[in-house]
Amino acid sequence: MKKTYIYQVLFLSILLGTVSSCKKPLDIDPVDTIEQSAALNTSKDVEVALVGAYADLGNSSFYGGNAQLMADFLANTNAINWGGTFEELTQTINKRILKTNSFVNTVWSRGYKTINDVNNVLSAIDKVDAAKQDRVSGEAKFIRAAVYFDLVRLFGKAYNDGSPTTNPGVPLVTTPTTAIADGSYVSRATVAAVYQQAIKDLTEAEAALPETNGFFATKYAAAGMLARIYLQMGNYTEAANAASRVLASGEYTLAPTYSRAFPTVPTGTAQPGSNTVEDVFAMQVTTLTGGNSLNTYYESSNYGGRGDATISQAWIDANYEEGDDRINSFYEDGDLFTAKFANQYGNVPIIRLAEMYLIRAECNARLASSIGGVTSIEDLAVVRERAGLETTSATVANILQERVRELSFEGFALHDAKRTQTNVGNIAWNANNLVFPIPQREMDANKNLVQNPGY
Repeated sequence: MKKTYIYQVLFLSILLGTVSSCKKPLDIDPVDTIEQSAALNTSKDVEVALVGAYADLGNSSFYGGNAQLMADFLANTNAINWGGTFEELTQTINKRILKTNSFVNTVWSRGYKTINDVNNVLSAIDKVDAAKQDRVSGEAKFIRAAVYFDLVRLFGKAYNDGSPTTNPGVPLVTTPTTAIADGSYVSRATVAAVYQQAIKDLTEAEAALPETNGFFATKYAAAGMLARIYLQMGNYTEAANAASRVLASGEYTLAPTYSRAFPTVPTGTAQPGSNTVEDVFAMQVTTLTGGNSLNTYYESSNYGGRGDATISQAWIDANYEEGDDRINSFYEDGDLFTAKFANQYGNVPIIRLAEMYLIRAECNARLASSIGGVTSIEDLAVVRERAGLETTSATVANILQERVRELSFEGFALHDAKRTQTNVGNIAWNANNLVFPIPQREMDANKNLVQNPGY
């Protein structure tokens, strides 16, 4: 009987004794795979598979840094000085990505591997203990929504570029892929359809998840991601409401200083950096799993990095006010570097509380409202006061500039440029070369895919 295998078993070693006299053939099942019918039979099986989905989400090819790094590289004009030898990253910072770019390929493949992990978890949710089903389902849907949101932002046109109801996004797959057949060749769903799937998953996740859940996804992580999605869509009322749910929870506080919003740089023996008090959600990095790609490229060799991406002093001078404590998040080590990722084993911040303040401030400024019971100037003041700055007028322009200072090099620059229709240097905000190509290997494998314009 033909068998289909879908799960790799990690960290498993088998010691086989030497058989010298027995000539009977050994009937040994494979040890690096598990037959599908035996893979997810218990609650523990499904929970372990969910942890595997988190591991894929946090892989360096996705939320372990590359998804954020490459978005910022595409948006760069004069902030990042690139001196690395990776041709694929050179293509990205030059806005001349090839269809065979291996970094683009792995963002796509790791994203869909994570989605398939989650789809397998959700397909077996009835095997999970009743008391855990809501939490497991909610975590899985949070992960799937986050991946689809970033895939569609990178591989599809911006939500405000033309019609999202007709522009191609990325393939939507919500059931496990266990074998390649005609039905496996999925076409690209529209940008709007992908956004709606992400919103549906996050809405259900927020309702199902607990308020606290260790370092795993919580209802407030789901609300925070919803706030980000709605902001990208220009739905300012829903974005402000979602951000308010996070801010009103009382579960998070701004770190006392900007530098402490990021993992502490260890002294002596390398130690993993835990979540900070303002991390609504962060990817876990340990000495076992290794560092993250933000550390690899943005940090000097003295802090575990390659020192390939340095920061322009002219850019800092042009963007930060005198007395801004956030200037102290840069350091000199031959060249100038951001210190945000100087802990090689520090967790990667995905959603910080400061972002929620700035989302609500921007939305209230645009709507001339006070959603959440506060004004835009009050939210803006919270972020600026932490940086040691006086309150300034809460115009949309000032709030967007505050996002630049607060969220620099965390993966926001490209997506903010697109939603605000801000050109990237002399490149139009909706130019074809600010969208990733569909990887050529995917085009070769899937006859139903269509390539993005310009490639």
